[in-house]
Amino acid sequence: MSSPGWSIRFYEAADELVWAIKLNFLWIGFTLLGGVALGIGPATLTAYNLARRRSFGESFHAWPAFRAGFRRDFARGSLLVLPLLALAVVLVGNYLYFASLGAAAAIPRLACFAALVVLTVITAYLLPLAVHYDLRTRELLPKASLVAISRPASSIVLLFVLATIGYLSKTFPVFGLVLAAGGWIQLNTWLCLRFFAENEARLHLKGNS
Repeated sequence: MSSPGWSIRFYEAADELVWAIKLNFLWIGFTLLGGVALGIGPATLTAYNLARRRSFGESFHAWPAFRAGFRRDFARGSLLVLPLLALAVVLVGNYLYFASLGAAAAIPRLACFAALVVLTVITAYLLPLAVHYDLRTRELLPKASLVAISRPASSIVLLFVLATIGYLSKTFPVFGLVLAAGGWIQLNTWLCLRFFAENEARLHLKGNS
């Protein structure tokens, strides 16, 4: 009796793994297609869009869907992702600089690290928000910041998942190349959709009480 159940679960797990790998290479390919700087924004937003559709059980052909999404989200994706990426690069650069100064620069180094963690959490909410809700671009950062503050447990879960993927990528470089980006985008989207649903249900209960 248990064999068919395990077979179905194994098939579903393998299917999700194959999808994450496919999403990973689509993200890398379209990022490179845009010369990295002009490709990473729309490629990232498109990947989150497809991850959302996948989370809702929608069936689609990945390549044409990604190509169409990349064109559609070119401007918005760049506007959302590039400032966040630029800020992250500045924070990492400052962290490495202060780290090179040793114990004398411990406080500014820790401040940069804390700011980088905050930016990571906000970004982890912002991109799923961007593809799930009909929000203006300027509304996303305040909304993502509010969600990050109001859901500390969920934020810790997201950081743990990202840290785990980072550790596996460092330990097994092939994992980082083949699966890391696609796996994170899909997991990040799947988790946030559930966090959003829980929040909406809680607000609905408050509204009816």
